Amino acid sequence: MPEDSVPPQGEDADRPKGLLQQMEELMAALNADLSALDADLQSAGRGAEEGEPN
Repeated sequence: MPEDSVPPQGEDADRPKGLLQQMEELMAALNADLSALDADLQSAGRGAEEGEPN
């Protein structure tokens, strides 16, 4: 579940996020997605080199 779908708790519940904070969160999520994709592609590449079907 994406973090942005969970409502904030405590002091920040009534305060909207700043644009910089939103961008940082989006970049962190994108970085995590790209890291996972890279890991998947690396493992698929190793399988192809060893003669395993994808």
